[in-house]
Amino acid sequence: MTLPTTASPATGRLVRPGRLLSYVVVGILLTALLVFFVLPVVWLLLAPSKTAGEVIRDNPLSFGSFHQIGAAWKHLFAFQDGAMLTWLGNSAIYSGGALVLTLLVSVPAGYALALTDFRGRRTLLVITLVTMIMPQATLVLPVFLELNRFHLIGTVWSVILPFSFYPFGVYLVYIYFGSSLPRDLLAAARIDGCTEWQLFTRIALPLAKPVIGLVAFFGFVGNWNNFFLPYLVLPNSEQFPIQVGLNQLLTSTPSFNPVAGAGLNITLPELALAIILAILPVLALFLVSQRTLVAGMLAGATKE
Repeated sequence: MTLPTTASPATGRLVRPGRLLSYVVVGILLTALLVFFVLPVVWLLLAPSKTAGEVIRDNPLSFGSFHQIGAAWKHLFAFQDGAMLTWLGNSAIYSGGALVLTLLVSVPAGYALALTDFRGRRTLLVITLVTMIMPQATLVLPVFLELNRFHLIGTVWSVILPFSFYPFGVYLVYIYFGSSLPRDLLAAARIDGCTEWQLFTRIALPLAKPVIGLVAFFGFVGNWNNFFLPYLVLPNSEQFPIQVGLNQLLTSTPSFNPVAGAGLNITLPELALAIILAILPVLALFLVSQRTLVAGMLAGATKE
């Protein structure tokens, strides 16, 4: 018994019902992806080119004017005497400072867990794994109490120190060194008289550049997008990172907050422009480091 077939309108070839059904499912999924993910991004990119009224009235996918983009830019950076630029600078300081500490801690820790044997090693690895899978929100309260105990609330260290705690980075480095670093190479280096520090700095680190790049990327992106902790520990607008600043812009937008004050309110085009500016550093970093990210994701896929 043979199944009935249907001619494909694109190629004219016969298509079995099972394959036809798979085409329909794939088409539905791609349509859903377009509607819920692609179109909102297109709307976001086009919104700064319109006035607040045009954003609501006109076709969501229509372009306004470059003049309106300039007006939205000027209006946005006039908010609170240039607070937008301050927030972007704060995010760069917090994310960059935490990233340095993350790499200084995560890479040696992952190396030690993978290639050295010491008392409590297995326990420390289990603690790292458990902490890695815990939601970040569960640690905010104990971290807040600890920072308050050391009188760090409201300082730059109240953001940088918690940001630099990155167990996922430790685990990535542990997986790489545990699976991809040739043990014969290390043994030969020891025979040649290399100390453990020289093994780490002259052999392990140069070979681990892809996974270090991966840890750096994910660490920076996580720090840049973190909202909850800075929102709790930073008391005034001049210290806010961009994510907390966007929340303040949102509360100053009458479309979302009808009780916004009568001062310099933010409209939808300025809010959309602020979101684009908040995304651009991460997008630029991703485009620049694509090759490193791919190499880092493949690192450890095969065992030497």
